[in-house]
Amino acid sequence: MSLYGMMRTGVSGMNAQANRLSTVADNIANSNTTGYKRASTEFSSLVIPTVSGNYTSGGVTTTIRNAISQQGDLKYTTSGSDLAINGSGFFVVQSTGGGAPVLTRAGSFVPDAQGRLVNAAGFQLMGYSYDNGDPSVVANGLGGLVPVTISQTDLVAIASSKGVFTANLPANADIVAAADLPSANGTTATYSAKSSLVTYDSLGGEQLLDVYYTKTGDNTWEVAIYKQSDASPNTSFPYGGDGLIGTQTLTFDPSNGKLATTPLSVTATIPGPPSQSIDIDLSKMTQLDKSYTIVDAKVDGAAPAGIKGVQIAADGIVYAQYENGALKPIFRIPIADVPSPDLMQVQSGNVFVPTGDSGAVQLGFPNEGGRGKIVAGALENSNVDIAQELTDMIESQRSYTANSKVFQTGSDLMDILVNLKR
Repeated sequence: MSLYGMMRTGVSGMNAQANRLSTVADNIANSNTTGYKRASTEFSSLVIPTVSGNYTSGGVTTTIRNAISQQGDLKYTTSGSDLAINGSGFFVVQSTGGGAPVLTRAGSFVPDAQGRLVNAAGFQLMGYSYDNGDPSVVANGLGGLVPVTISQTDLVAIASSKGVFTANLPANADIVAAADLPSANGTTATYSAKSSLVTYDSLGGEQLLDVYYTKTGDNTWEVAIYKQSDASPNTSFPYGGDGLIGTQTLTFDPSNGKLATTPLSVTATIPGPPSQSIDIDLSKMTQLDKSYTIVDAKVDGAAPAGIKGVQIAADGIVYAQYENGALKPIFRIPIADVPSPDLMQVQSGNVFVPTGDSGAVQLGFPNEGGRGKIVAGALENSNVDIAQELTDMIESQRSYTANSKVFQTGSDLMDILVNLKR
């Protein structure tokens, strides 16, 4: 073993411990950083081949690893725009100044002046918009993603498109002749039960619908729907204007009083412009020996109102919550994943960039394909253990000191060798 090799090995050991102390310092400094992933230093030996029985010392090299796949504890907050992922996966974010999308677990999002959800590092949350209907995941890249934006100033009207009506129809109701049915829209009509529903058109205007239930035979009922505004003054029938806008026949099973055949819904079509179709679910209707009883009646849609706030569901759907209490889906947040998360490149702002070693990004919605679910009103703490970091710091300090002694001993021996001739 040469004295020079001994000194070189000591320097290698000091440099390796310095790298370890650097990761410890970073971990301690970011122990309270949302979504931070602990860095660690892995050591590998460097062996130099020996010849003629003389040992030649090598050294040590280091590799920095980040525990990106290790989840931190969840901390619950009072902000509905704070997001965490419980399970695997990452949010897709982009710098507000532009650039390529990157991945993060730091979900401390708040709306900025433009209504974009931006986290503490200045990255905006990306998602799929509902502007063109229900979004689907782009299978081969990050295309189609737009900033999740919550506008607080727009007035929005939500047109009705679907509803639910559940009631019991009396089994002992009288059978009505065909000529007297509400669907005939005669001067007078006979019906077994009547209810009205509030719906909304595309401008947010109220449209009241009159819904008639009439027994036409044993276990058979007719559903007839008219616009209340088309009713004759001081009465109902005959309805003018658009006339009958929806009808359906319901058949019940006499053994249990439940619907026996499909279809289990009725569609009310209101002529335009623009025309409007409202599908009303009747699948829970019953025919029992009891009076006409409404169990549930609701229709979506809302009058014009401003956005009061947002609600973010576990499946990633971002709902705009309006002042009148209505909810409307406006974005859906995808979850990104890679085959080997720990091999992604770490960049400033708690963001990660996929590499060739980590594999390509694969998008999906929360709770699908092994991805985690989104937790609103929560943040993910860093996965740093302060006690472990302090222990590692003491170990590195001792090892650094020991390696410095090796170098110092080699230096002293080199002085002796140099001075042998004197």
